[in-house]
Amino acid sequence: MQRLYKGIQKFQQLHHKKDEEFYSELSKGQSPDVLFFACSDSRVDPNLITQSKPGELFIVKNVGNIIPANGPRWNKSCTAAAIEFSLLVLKVPDIVICGHSDCGAMKALYYDEKDFSEMPNLKDWVNTAKNVKEAVEHEKNPDPSYKARKELTEKMHVMLQIENLMSYPLVKEAVEEEKLTLHGWYYDIGTGLVHAYDRHNNTFEPIQCDDDDLIGPVLKRDSCSDAQ
Repeated sequence: MQRLYKGIQKFQQLHHKKDEEFYSELSKGQSPDVLFFACSDSRVDPNLITQSKPGELFIVKNVGNIIPANGPRWNKSCTAAAIEFSLLVLKVPDIVICGHSDCGAMKALYYDEKDFSEMPNLKDWVNTAKNVKEAVEHEKNPDPSYKARKELTEKMHVMLQIENLMSYPLVKEAVEEEKLTLHGWYYDIGTGLVHAYDRHNNTFEPIQCDDDDLIGPVLKRDSCSDAQ
């Protein structure tokens, strides 16, 4: 905890003091551009990965970046609340679902019953994404190696969370009216690369920079050159 206390002091003395005007304006309200779903994993920092400033991302982090499909059980969930607030109040034009490599929640999909003996809540939560495991098991000619299956599970998970997002009427309507764009990303912790899901080719392609313009596949748009 001492490290955190010192970090607070450093933030106040070096960062906040340096940008007092910025934080003063920020204190009056937020207007983020993106609703960003990410995993609770301590290695996944959306602001660091995207080099975003405070106030630019409306972030929801949970174990496994899981977005439960819309239904009675999840009507009062944090996810449903975040979707309503970000679309109706903040009016964000983009939603990102960001999965990542070495995801513990995706590993937990393959746990035995005994592995959950003292973690009933984790079991219940992870089972929300059990269709991901089923989709991987039905994949044609998959690479049998553990590493390949793990990565396939993580990427398949991102794809299915996009489908789950579309089960929310607010999201479906906004996408159909072209007021909202959904993005599926896969962050490789080891390499630092971020891959975007290309729904047309059903592949993940690296997001690259060229002359300050972002080039990479996104859903509902042919490029992401309008991203800042």
